[in-house]
Amino acid sequence: MKQICLASLAVAAMLAAGCSKHETTPKNEAAGTSGRNESVSRGDRDFVQEVSSLNAAEIDLSRLALERGSSPDVKKFAQMAVDDHTAAGDKLSGVAVQNSIDAPATIDDSHRSRHDTLAGKQGADFDRGYIDAMIDDHQKLVDKLESRIDRDTLSKYQSTAADKVTDKKPEVEVKAQTVLPEKSDDPVTQRINAWAADTYPAAYAHLQAAKDLKKRATE
Repeated sequence: MKQICLASLAVAAMLAAGCSKHETTPKNEAAGTSGRNESVSRGDRDFVQEVSSLNAAEIDLSRLALERGSSPDVKKFAQMAVDDHTAAGDKLSGVAVQNSIDAPATIDDSHRSRHDTLAGKQGADFDRGYIDAMIDDHQKLVDKLESRIDRDTLSKYQSTAADKVTDKKPEVEVKAQTVLPEKSDDPVTQRINAWAADTYPAAYAHLQAAKDLKKRATE
C-alpha cells in the first residue's frame, strides 16, 4: 500500500510539472518571437505608424505629380515634397528600427485608392487634385507633429512665421524656425518628439505653399 501511495504521489508531481511547463512556455515564446519592444508605449507606436503612413502618401503622390503635373510650380512643389519627406522618413525609420516600432514605408489602401483616382486625371484637373491632396495630408501631418511640440515655442513660431514661396522652395524666417520638442522622461518618446520638432518647420512651410498654390490657381 505504501508503494502504491508513493507511486501516486510521483505521478501527481509529474503531471503538475507538465501543466506548469505547458502554461508558461507559450508566454515565453510570444515574448521572444514578437520582435516588439514592449517598453514602447501604444501612443508612441500609433504616432510613428500614422505619420509614417502620411509621409509615404505624400512622397507617392508627389512622384506622380512629377510625372503628370502640368504646372511648373506644381512640379517644383512636388520635387521639394519628395526631397524633404524622404529625408524626414529616413530619420524616423532610424528611430523606429532602433526601438522595434513598425513604420510602414508603403501607402495603405485608402491612399492607394486616392493615387489611382488622381492618376486618372490630366492637366489642370490633375494639378488641382494634387494640390488639394497636399493641403489635406499636410494639415493632418502638421496637426500630428504639433501634439509632440512644446506649446510655448509652437505658439511663438506660429505668431512670427512669415511664409513665402521662392523660385526654389517655401522658406520661413530663420528667427521663426526654432520649435522645441515636448519634454518627456521616456527616452523613446523624447526621441520621437525631437523628430517631430525637427520636421515641423518644413511640414508647416509645405502646407502654406500648397495653400498659396491653390489660391493662385483660382485667381
